Amino acid sequence: MSVFPFLKKKEAPAAGTPVNPEVEAFLKGYSIEVMPRTAEKVEDFRELLPNGTRVYIAHIEGTPIEEMVATAKRIKSEGFDVMPHFPARIIKDQATLADWIARYQGEAGVEQALLLAGGVAKPHGDFHCSMQLLESGEFGKAGFKRLHVAGHPEGNKDIDPDGSDKNVMDALRWKQTFNETSDAEMALATQFCFEAKPVIAWADRLRAEGIDLPIHIGVAGPAKLQTLIKFAIACGVGPSLKVLQKRAMDVSKLLLPYEPNEFIGELAAHAAKTPDFNITKVHFFPLGGIKTNANWAIENGGASAVPAAKA
Repeated sequence: MSVFPFLKKKEAPAAGTPVNPEVEAFLKGYSIEVMPRTAEKVEDFRELLPNGTRVYIAHIEGTPIEEMVATAKRIKSEGFDVMPHFPARIIKDQATLADWIARYQGEAGVEQALLLAGGVAKPHGDFHCSMQLLESGEFGKAGFKRLHVAGHPEGNKDIDPDGSDKNVMDALRWKQTFNETSDAEMALATQFCFEAKPVIAWADRLRAEGIDLPIHIGVAGPAKLQTLIKFAIACGVGPSLKVLQKRAMDVSKLLLPYEPNEFIGELAAHAAKTPDFNITKVHFFPLGGIKTNANWAIENGGASAVPAAKA
């Protein structure tokens, strides 16, 4: 008998269990993020993700570009759209940027990228923000078809140390202007959050201020509560962290895995009744594992993977 009698094993949904149609629609075309070391643990992404899913590849400081490109090539070969991170602060100079782009494009057929400052305090070279990467013109020269940039629904203390969002909003206005002159499709990919109402208010504010870049909202996939809190603190998640902290104070929920049902459900319901809602996609951070996240998506209406034929 469990020493925690209030903990019940989660039962798998019965075959044919109806899903929420609003959530099903909202999950359509979701993306997911991996790192080379987490991708290595997946034998075949075709067993987990719908064909054509956009897979972001996070570039952590210290990861060799060769490892990043090899991961991109492998995932691309399995039938997925690959979007590697380009963290400005770990790119030494424009020649290095051009080299990375050429490698991704030539060796892995990559034609889309997420441009961001990166989590490094001191830049390694000439770049310190994503706007400089855009200004370089290198992605335009290479003909990249899609460029995503970071969005911050809860602000960013690194960018605005005073707790305001002045610099963040100025950067968004700049990116909006760039988008109007770029041939590439652009969107905002955000950090993960846990509270829907402030996210909706933020998205509405952007639209009201003329920033119409589509928003791909960051969502933490199912994971242990302790794991989520650790990542949330490390990644600078803002006020919505209190949702996790409140849950952690409830002993009946402390050891149960967190799932994003409530967060996604509220956003999906708002999207269903708001045709011009500018949050258009879900972007998963699979903090509890890629397989766990993929299975949750399938159970909640995300398209199922089509098993690859075995040789």
